[in-house]
Amino acid sequence: MLPLPRRPIATALTLMLLSGAIPAVAEEDAVTRGEYLVHAGGCFSCHTVAGGEKLAGGRALATPFGTFYSPNITPDPETGIGRWTDVLFLQALREGVRPDGANYFPVFPYPSFTGITDRDALAIKAYLFSLPQCTGKIGRTTCPSHSPGASCKPAGSCCSSVPVRFNPPPSAVLSIIAVLIWSLRSAHCGECHTPRNFLGATRPGQWLAGTPDGPDGQLVPNITPDPDTGIGKWEKDGVVELLRTGTTPELSKVKGAMRETIDDGLKYLSDSDLEAIADYLFTQPPIVHDVSRKR
Repeated sequence: MLPLPRRPIATALTLMLLSGAIPAVAEEDAVTRGEYLVHAGGCFSCHTVAGGEKLAGGRALATPFGTFYSPNITPDPETGIGRWTDVLFLQALREGVRPDGANYFPVFPYPSFTGITDRDALAIKAYLFSLPQCTGKIGRTTCPSHSPGASCKPAGSCCSSVPVRFNPPPSAVLSIIAVLIWSLRSAHCGECHTPRNFLGATRPGQWLAGTPDGPDGQLVPNITPDPDTGIGKWEKDGVVELLRTGTTPELSKVKGAMRETIDDGLKYLSDSDLEAIADYLFTQPPIVHDVSRKR
């Protein structure tokens, strides 16, 4: 049995859980919805080693701050999350806090998940717990600028648990899964497509403007609607086609991390959700940032 967390989750959330205020969801519906959300969140790409068991962890991610290895998120009780309660799961997803009270490394983008509803978060858990148990062997993280523990969240750093806020376009406000788009996918896009400061925090005023120092040292393009350095000359249908198939309006094929993002996640989303992502991108402020000239 895992120990109770030393850092309690927000009182309001705890009361909701204890009182049963979270809407009940049929198990089958929760698992189905959770699978969709896991694809939307890009979980498969980060938590699966090429050729390995799905979501069993161990995937290495090289960053300017060290090499990180993703954890096992299958329901294995020893190396995965099989002993996690709903409270512990929500605490990890929302606050980046482990069951033992220590902090996760900031490569886990928990600030991007703060907008997910309790229902959707627990649907993700329901799907993960429906999977086979796999024993995950995780490599040793090398991170000279960070270490787990209370000192891992200095103000202004990549570790700060600051909720990500969005202004969804009017066309998507009534979407039944608008929160999915803004929290799971749009925010997660920002984790890769936004340049970072020396502490690893995303740079203010540079949201989605691209960076030459993305995951594994890959160049990540500017996806703001700037017509010269971003996607401002693209049509909405062109963005949707890229998200679905990986083919750009110039008929080139995306590679690397974006290829994985599409194959393991985006291609499973509905057309309406892909269109909502495109709508969101075109409502962002255009930022002049030619990433290709930064190397």
